[in-house]
Amino acid sequence: MSIISVNELTKEYGPVLALNNVSFNVKEGEVFGILGPNGSGKTTMIKILTGQIKPTSGHARVLDYDVKKSSITIRKHVGIIPEQETPPSFLTAEEYLYFIAKVRKIKDIEFKIGWWMDYLEFRNQKDLLCKDLSRGTRQKLMIAQAFLHEPKLAFIDEPLINLDPIMQDKVKKFIKSEAKKGNTIFVSTHVLDIAEDICDSLAIINHGNLLYAGKVKKNLEKFFIKSVKGSK
Repeated sequence: MSIISVNELTKEYGPVLALNNVSFNVKEGEVFGILGPNGSGKTTMIKILTGQIKPTSGHARVLDYDVKKSSITIRKHVGIIPEQETPPSFLTAEEYLYFIAKVRKIKDIEFKIGWWMDYLEFRNQKDLLCKDLSRGTRQKLMIAQAFLHEPKLAFIDEPLINLDPIMQDKVKKFIKSEAKKGNTIFVSTHVLDIAEDICDSLAIINHGNLLYAGKVKKNLEKFFIKSVKGSK
């Protein structure tokens, strides 16, 4: 079953072609990566699939909802971790998670917030204002808010940015465990090791063009470099 379907998706920013007639499908219960150099169109794709911006042409469905017509409904059901961590500066870490929990009408708020603070090891910083948190802790906070409501589908733009190696390993294990439970994780990255380590399938894009969509290949580094070079 396809939990995401992308058909001939194009996005133009004035004269800039960010996505060019891109098509692929994401199956339920897999970690799917969109892989490409910086500026290749990865973040634009996530913003379209989460209803933050509209495509210039083409179609996409997420959780069987049309991204053009049901953007609010999609964002209600999915988890989103943006590339830049942006929790509100005037709330503490704990207050921010309580705010998210209230908006999403989550039950067992105290237990779930406590679990995430312990799992990602930032309970001792829960009373700090978000503006005073380190970039790594802000990233942990954004991971917690995205999964607090236990979504069936989550979008993560550069999942391990600002995290130390030990925490990176913990987050990668969590992502894999979510897929094993039947949930779907859509990951955007330009880091080959991450894609090779956690993704089941992927799409490679460069300058907005789809170069490959399918299972993760062996010798991904050589395949990726060959694909990108061949597209220039």
